[in-house]
Amino acid sequence: MDLAFLIKGVIIGFSIAAPVGPIGVLCIRRTLAEGRLSGFLSGIGVATADAAYGMIAGFGLTSISNFLIGQQIWLRLMGGLFLGYLGIKTFKIKPSDEIISSNKHGLIGNYFSTFILTITNPMTIISFVAVFAGLGIGTIQTNYYSSLVLVIGVFFGSGLWWLTLSTIIDVLGKRFNTKGLIWVNKVSGIIVLIFGLIALASIWGRNFI
Repeated sequence: MDLAFLIKGVIIGFSIAAPVGPIGVLCIRRTLAEGRLSGFLSGIGVATADAAYGMIAGFGLTSISNFLIGQQIWLRLMGGLFLGYLGIKTFKIKPSDEIISSNKHGLIGNYFSTFILTITNPMTIISFVAVFAGLGIGTIQTNYYSSLVLVIGVFFGSGLWWLTLSTIIDVLGKRFNTKGLIWVNKVSGIIVLIFGLIALASIWGRNFI
């Protein structure tokens, strides 16, 4: 395995995942309310989507990437509406309800919710196309083995960030009581809802440019 490409992939995956946006807020809240595993699996949903987009960019699948970029409006619409739904749901939920939810299907739901949010964010594929193009990956001369190693590194790099974040928040979260978790839910819900409204507003702005 090409160690240099693996290390590059880890750095790329970690760097793209690290900025704290709406998914980071969800990961933090879920870690505080449901535990480190819940927050970590939310992050793995992101890492899976990052790896999928990394594979598209790394293997030079320009027809797919161009199609996804061309569907920015619909992707933003789906992502914005889903963020709005999660924001309202998070704002209204109580800590006792979260225990019941996590016992039923919370972990699987957390994974797929962040996967969907990441896969419907057109900036994700644009970021990978730009970064990989700068590294000379995804061209006709691409070595597919090197691209695969790079994508594996992206997955582990992104996963490493979410493991780090969920572990830190889990340690700090032991100080939170039920009242504190209620406020975490309300603040997190408002933040996520705002991100959703911003995503929807960006569609409106594009239509009037």
